[in-house]
Amino acid sequence: MDFQTAVRSSLTKYATFSGRAARSEYWWFVLFAFLGQIVLSIVDSMLFGTGRFMHGPGYASWVSNGGPLSTIFTLAILVPMIAVGVRRLHDLDKSGWWLLIAFIPLIGGLILLFFFVQPSQPGTNRFGPQPGNTPPPVPMG
Repeated sequence: MDFQTAVRSSLTKYATFSGRAARSEYWWFVLFAFLGQIVLSIVDSMLFGTGRFMHGPGYASWVSNGGPLSTIFTLAILVPMIAVGVRRLHDLDKSGWWLLIAFIPLIGGLILLFFFVQPSQPGTNRFGPQPGNTPPPVPMG
């Protein structure tokens, strides 16, 4: 699955928590969210002055205090991000409730990262068929 297809699929299934999401669909959507945040933080900084450059001996950094555009973007993709995460866990034959392990500091995020980088479970599982493996149509006749 390519970037555009993954983003379109994730946004089309805005609040769909059933079914499965392939590893590529999940990671392309994460990249979309990450790049969107960077771009909108820069635009917020230019339009609203929400960021500043910090420097000192041996370091330099850019700090953004958030802004209206990046906040709206975050709220807009919050539900699809959770939904694609749940579908990704379904692809590994795990309950979507595993997403809540992220609330355990440090270790929860590492466990989820481990889950999300695993390859898809082959074939059909209790959450549906493997993504991208649609059977060929049966000829009529």
